[in-house]
Amino acid sequence: MTHRKIPGATLGAATAATTSATPPEDDLSPQVTRRPRPGRWLAVLAAALFAVWLACTVIVNPNLHWDIVAKYQFDGVILKGLGVTIQLTLVSMALGIVIGVLVAVMQLSDSPVLRLTAGAYTWFFRGTPLLVQLIFWFNLALLFPVISIGVPFDGPKLISWQCNQVITGFVAALLGLSINEGAYMAEIVRAGTQSVDPGQREAGASIGMSNRQILSRIILPQAMRVIIPPFGNQFISMLKTTSLVSVIAGADLMTVSQHLYLANFEVVALLLVASLWYLVLTTIASIGQHAVERRYSPGAAPPLGRRVLANLVPGRDRKGAAA
Repeated sequence: MTHRKIPGATLGAATAATTSATPPEDDLSPQVTRRPRPGRWLAVLAAALFAVWLACTVIVNPNLHWDIVAKYQFDGVILKGLGVTIQLTLVSMALGIVIGVLVAVMQLSDSPVLRLTAGAYTWFFRGTPLLVQLIFWFNLALLFPVISIGVPFDGPKLISWQCNQVITGFVAALLGLSINEGAYMAEIVRAGTQSVDPGQREAGASIGMSNRQILSRIILPQAMRVIIPPFGNQFISMLKTTSLVSVIAGADLMTVSQHLYLANFEVVALLLVASLWYLVLTTIASIGQHAVERRYSPGAAPPLGRRVLANLVPGRDRKGAAA
């Protein structure tokens, strides 16, 4: 009996064989197999054991008097020094920003005299230690016993003060911190303004804007994305740098802590009290820094209040976008 081949059946069988031989698309995807990393787990275990050992050693150490720490953590003297630290930080940063912007504008000026003056200022105050500057301002009376306003070169004086009465510990600390910070802020602002495309300045000049208007309305708003991160770091650093004014009796947190442990000899406990407050201040400043950075980052989401109103009031987001 002769068997005839059916072309359709042969094609179907070949297709079925091809289909069965070809693995599905999911089977063709690469399978990633992670290699075991025992070294990483050993490092994590060692770090955890060290942290537990350090915590237990500090907590149960009989030489660390936690009752003294709890007693002075919210003591009135400590809180007063904390207020001086916050005041020094805020005022010094505000003055440093003003000085930094002015010096940065001088550095970007077309006048070589202004550029040279600004460069000499940043060179000197960034090149000398802040501790030396604080001590210098506190002992300014050794160089100028009397501060006066009048005709220079031994001319008549309109008004004068005793330098020791004017340059107190707080004033000396304010001068040293703000002038030193101004040198660093000048470099930060200069780098931020130079990061803006020069075409932005040309566009502002083409529509008749003055140099001041171009700087305040075009350059600085765009430079804020570059200025904000280092500015936040400088602010956090300033919170801790204020502890240096203890050498000139600046009445800050570190100064009052020193006065207390010199009286009761609880050096470690009072240093721990000051350290805990510094940690609180720097943590709050870090949270604020991250919030501001997210606000000025490219593609940042609108503020929370605007998003809430957009969800509560239909069409509000569309009206805001249209505006």
